[in-house]
Amino acid sequence: YDSRNNLQMRGLVVLLISKAAGPSTAELSFQHDMVSGIYSSQRSLAEITELIHTAFLVHRGIVNIGELKSCDGPLKDMQFGNKMAVLSGDFLLANACTSLAQLQNTKVVELISSAIGDLVQGIYYENSKSSEENCLTDDIGISRWKEQVFLSHSALLAKSCQAAMELAKHSAEIQDMAFQYGKHMSMSHKLHSDLQPFVKETSSDTMAFSLNSAPAILHQEFRGREAWLKQIREPCAPRDNCARPKLPPHRCACVSQQLREAIKAGKGVTSAIDLCRCHGNRALAALERFPPSEARDALANIVYAVTKFP
Repeated sequence: YDSRNNLQMRGLVVLLISKAAGPSTAELSFQHDMVSGIYSSQRSLAEITELIHTAFLVHRGIVNIGELKSCDGPLKDMQFGNKMAVLSGDFLLANACTSLAQLQNTKVVELISSAIGDLVQGIYYENSKSSEENCLTDDIGISRWKEQVFLSHSALLAKSCQAAMELAKHSAEIQDMAFQYGKHMSMSHKLHSDLQPFVKETSSDTMAFSLNSAPAILHQEFRGREAWLKQIREPCAPRDNCARPKLPPHRCACVSQQLREAIKAGKGVTSAIDLCRCHGNRALAALERFPPSEARDALANIVYAVTKFP
């Protein structure tokens, strides 16, 4: 795990869990198709998973032109960039769907198609909430937060791990264990990312964090909705000393730092760390069903990396 370069993590996990599970007794006659303990169809699935993830990353790069001003740059360039992002993302998704059909496995097609649907639903919810006027933070608890994160971050990896087991004709139990590992490891990964602005010893005062990140959601649960909103809206003291006084309070750098310190002083950060480790332990428990191997150790090391904090 390299925190500076983890964009290809999903394909790697699919390959590792395929190798950790090995061939099933139902597929012994097809072992000639294996290279380094992985079927060619499973390698294709890893590529498909990366294509889908990359396509959605490209689509996330679309700029909301309605929020731009002339000082932000030429709007025509932004409009062209948006068109290219849409077309590029669609091209990657089309290639992924073509490769998916070539696997000729109805259940795998169903799993990955449902994962794409989950991604769309999760991202649509994020965008619909963030576009609401005066919507500083979502009024949700940690249970609802986990449901949303599963859709937008965990479903693709979890269902890809399950699909990799289906391609090797493993039992329903092994498929479920692979699904559980993918789900809980990616939840830990998301929690780890959300926690970085609060736990990094060298983090700068201006390091951005989301008001809808796990530590903030947990902080809101402990503080109460009204107290949390009041804390967000509190102006700088004194406001005139603010470097960018025209910004709304929750986007002002000094208020952002005050909110970070308030969340760190409360129970939100420690609770998020505990939740991260809880999901990590569930991922490790799912791995126990796989035979000991270097691939299983590598999958465990990924969990250890995303549940380790200074």
